[in-house]
Order: sequence, then C-alpha cells, then structure tokens
Amino acid sequence: MNIVERLRLGLAVGTAKTVTRFVKLFKLGAASVLPGEIARRLHPHLLKVLSQQFTKGLILVVGTNGKTTTSLLLKDILVNNGYEVIHNSTGANLINGLITCMLDNSNLWGILSADYGILEVDENILPLALKECQPSHILALNLFRDQLDRYGEVDTISYRWQNAIESLSKDTYIIFNGDDPTLCNFGQNLSQQVLFFGLNEPQLYLDEIPHAVDSIYCPKCGTSLNYQGVYLSHLGDYDCPSCDFTKSELSINSPQWSQILIGVYNKYNTLAAALTAQSIGVEREIIDQSINNFKAAFGRAEELTIKDKHVRILLSKNPVGMNETIRAVNDIKQINASATILMVLNDRTPDGTDVSWIWDVDTEKLVASGGDIVVSGDRVYDMALRLKYSMDELESNLNLIVEEKLIDAVHKALDLTPSQQTLYIIPTYSAMLEVRKLLIGREIL
Repeated sequence: MNIVERLRLGLAVGTAKTVTRFVKLFKLGAASVLPGEIARRLHPHLLKVLSQQFTKGLILVVGTNGKTTTSLLLKDILVNNGYEVIHNSTGANLINGLITCMLDNSNLWGILSADYGILEVDENILPLALKECQPSHILALNLFRDQLDRYGEVDTISYRWQNAIESLSKDTYIIFNGDDPTLCNFGQNLSQQVLFFGLNEPQLYLDEIPHAVDSIYCPKCGTSLNYQGVYLSHLGDYDCPSCDFTKSELSINSPQWSQILIGVYNKYNTLAAALTAQSIGVEREIIDQSINNFKAAFGRAEELTIKDKHVRILLSKNPVGMNETIRAVNDIKQINASATILMVLNDRTPDGTDVSWIWDVDTEKLVASGGDIVVSGDRVYDMALRLKYSMDELESNLNLIVEEKLIDAVHKALDLTPSQQTLYIIPTYSAMLEVRKLLIGREIL
C-alpha cells in the first residue's frame, strides 16, 4: 500500500471513529451503520482492505433465520478456544454495518489484530460482499421467504448465491444445512470443501407440512419431493422419486449434541456453529462447554427479569420463524397453561412493509392453547384480525386484548403474568427493539 493509499485509509478510519464518538456522546443511536457508510464513501474498497487482515480466516454467516444466534455461539466457542475474534454483535449485517464493526476494532490506521472475523451477513448482500471478501468459511443456515417486497423469492437469492460462491477458492469451507433441499443441491454441485449439518431425529417430525413452506420440489427436476418427515417448513428428510437427487450425508450427528436454547430451530443453530468449529479444529470439550454456558443474543430467546417476573423475547419476522416460535411456546404451555403472550407486529423497513405473511402463520395452534394474548404494534389490527379468524375457526376461549399503544400493551401483559412466571413476547424486528427499550430503559448496545 503506497503512501497515498495509507493516507486515504487513515482519513476514512479517522472520520468513522469521530462520527462514532459523536453519535454515542449525544446518544443519537448505536453508531453501528453510519460510520461505515461515511468511511466507505471516502475509501470505496475499505471492506476488502479490512477483511483480508484476519490471520486465521473470515467466517460469513448467512441465511434467513438464525444468523445472530449462530454467529454469537460460534464466537463464544472460538474465544473459549483462545482465539481473538471480531464479530458484528449489533446485528448490523449490510456492507456499511460490516465495515463499521471492523473499524471499531481497528487502530487509527485501519490495522486489525484478530485471528478470526465472524460476520453475520444479510442474505441479499452476500454476492456484493463476496466481490470484496475472500472468506475461509461460508455458513449457510437456510433459505425461507422473508420480506418479499425487498428480496424476492427463494430461488432468486439461491441463484445469486451460486454465481457468487462458485468463483471462490477451492480451499473455502462451505457449510450448508443439508435438510434444506435448495442448499443441499447447491452444495452437491460446488467444487469447494462442502460439509452438511442437519437433524436425524424422526421423533421431531411435524404432524403435517405447514402452510409456510417454500421448497418442496426437487431442485434438479422439479418433481414434488418425497418427504419422510419435516422438522420445520421445508427442512426435513427427503428424496426425489423421479431422479437421483437425495439428502446428502450429514457431517454431524444431531442426537449427540446438547442444546440450551428452546426450539427445534435452535438445534440447527447449535449444530451449524459446532460443525464450523470442528472444521477449524476446536476440540469437542470446548464446544460442549461453550454450548452449555451460552446466553442468547438480544431478542433471540433472550431472558430478562422485570421485578418478580420473567420475560422471554422471541423475535419472529417471517412465517417460518413465527411458526417455530409458536411451536416452542406451545411446548412450554403444556407445562404452564397460564402463560401470557404479547405479540407486536410492525411494518417498518427492518420488518418488511408487507405484512401479508401473517396469513401463512399457523396461528390456530397458538389460539388453540387458550390463555391471554395481548396484541400491539403499528399493524395491531392486522394481527388481531388474523388471531380472530383463528379463534372463530376453533371456537376458542382465548382472551384477546388489543392495545394500540405499545407501552400500555407491555404493562397489561406484565400485569396478566403471575409472580415468578414468564411473559412470552413475540415481536418483529423493530418491535423487538422498542419492547426491549421499554423493559430495560435503553437501546441495544
């Protein structure tokens, strides 16, 4: 790097760090995006310059659901193994957020000192990131429909991923969810080092394929896949009756791994992090200890204590995510039928402006368990109407409470929660941030 490039890099880094201090000093936000956006304008190839400095490797974590939990667990494992790790823990996963994260951990000349970078990356910008980054690992969790107004259908994203990943070094580890037919077929046709994780626990099969299902057709010939069973959405055990496509052999055996977080979806997150750590060479004992001591990321099954009551926040931003949250909550309600639920639906940019996805959610399964559900958010009446249709269909005795003001809804839900019991909050992304601020009095980070 010549002197002009060094000065340009120094200007970009110095400006970003100044913006960060200003934003935090005046409490204008988390400063997780703006500094990187400004620095990138001053140095267009900043992502490339920063990302190539990790001495052991760069791990990109992508997928519709589970990125934050998986990347945080993987970070804990590597740190417990003695590695220095940089991780975008704020969840800012667009290009400007990735740059901000690395600049926060660099010196004034943009020099990083870390073994690994673990960057959660938005599924829609992975191809853009790969134009600048040469990762050692790509960990792909799943592909579901999410914010169709922004991203389009699953096949569109998969096609763009394939074009971007095919050109990577043959030494790159590609770690895919083998229970996802689209990703499984994708991995079978790559020349890189491909590993698959997934479940092999038939006792966890759903009784039926849910409404929120995306890829039940063979990615090779288009025939309807033959499913022996599904674990969630279109993830399951399958083969094609018309061609040779079938689920790949898994590199990790799910029943042999412990899990501390609730929900089948968190089994996938745990296995993904464990397999990635194993590919790096981390010993099983370190991985197990990290899993057993893991604490959930903000809003992802995060547990809070408010006075004498417990609160668990379960982010749900698309049909598959909400269906799995409902499944997990219902499993708990079999033990504690009186549990109160607060659902908050927003339609802001981080959530996706199209909320029609709630009609693909199997809310009947939540309504059937009865109890108290408080509803709020920008689209409170859309959510209430969806639940009301489910109530009418089942002739449920659910106590549905509609509160337009979120603060009133939070207080009402807490009032309905008995002492020492748990309130379950099911919010979309921006709603999660608002609820969390109301409960603990501050923004994330």
